[in-house]
Order: sequence, then C-alpha cells, then structure tokens
Amino acid sequence: MKKKNDKPLEKPTIAQLEVELGREKYRHRFRRVLRSTIYALITVAAAAVLVATLWMPVLQISGNSMTPTLTEGEIVISLSGSSFNTGDIVAFYQDNKILVKRVVAGPGDWVDIDEDGRVFVNDEELDEPYLVEKALGKCDITLPYQVPESKIFVMGDHRSVSVDSRSSAMGCVAYDQVVGHLVLRVWPFEMLGSIR
Repeated sequence: MKKKNDKPLEKPTIAQLEVELGREKYRHRFRRVLRSTIYALITVAAAAVLVATLWMPVLQISGNSMTPTLTEGEIVISLSGSSFNTGDIVAFYQDNKILVKRVVAGPGDWVDIDEDGRVFVNDEELDEPYLVEKALGKCDITLPYQVPESKIFVMGDHRSVSVDSRSSAMGCVAYDQVVGHLVLRVWPFEMLGSIR
C-alpha cells in the first residue's frame, strides 16, 4: 500500500554509479594499503628487536667505573662477536647485571700492575691514553697473574673505584659471558660517535 508522500525511487545515473564505484574501489585499495603497511611495520619492528637483542644490543651506562670514557646515562650500541683486542670496551653478564669494562689481556697473557697503577701485559707496559689517572685500585689477586684459557682480563677506566678482574670477587670474564664490544655512543646526541 502506497502512502501519499512516498516518492518513487529514482534510478541512479551512469555518472552517479561510476562515482560510487570509484569510492568503493578507493576504500578497498585504502584497506589493502593500510593492511600491508601494518604488516610491514610489524615485520620491521620484529626484525629490529631481533637485531637489537642478538646482534647489536643497545645498553645504557650506569655507574662511574668507566669515566671519563663513558658516563652515567649514556646510551651505547654493542656489536656481538667473540674476538676482542686489548683496549676494546666490552659488555658482559656478571651476577645478572650487564657490566662494561675495557679488555686488558687475553687468554694465557700475564698481567702485572705496579703500585703506581701502570699495567704490564707480558712484561710490556700498556699505552693507555684513555686514562685520566692510574691507580692500583681494589686489587686482591696475586700479581703477576696469568689469564685463564677462554677468559679475558678486564678493567674499568676509573681505576681507583672500578671493581674488575683485579678483584677475586669478580675475576676474569669468560667468553660466553660477553654480550659484545661497544662500538657507538648514540646518546647524548652531541657526543654521537664511535667509542675508543
């Protein structure tokens, strides 16, 4: 039954149908692009997390055992690896914490430190231009000391306060404890650059 005020349905024109079809195609394309963008972002985020966790861990420095080279609050990137040279700064696990120290000697090397804090490896004094002061520090190991196999002897750059391989409480660091060696400081921005 028809009401008085009912208007008959108007048939859309070809132009109106084409406009509506264009809108539907645009909505479909937009959804497809949005979906693929979200998938791409999720993939990139997952890859970034894997890289940051396994290959290039990002660390924040706490404490002052590496001053003046590294200070509290700085953010650094380390590079995973199993080859370390004297002078490299490494991050490693110790008592469920990640510590940062400098490699002084490798497996089989003999380390000796005199009262003035000069470090000798295999009877040769280390050139340590990164130090502001030399100190014997907290040393309770018997010197000269031979580094055990598969371990590295590490020391902080702030020698008078750093607890490191000179202390029997910490000792030498096993290769499987090492997270990686530090390669880049990323924060603060004004100090962005490689770490030496």
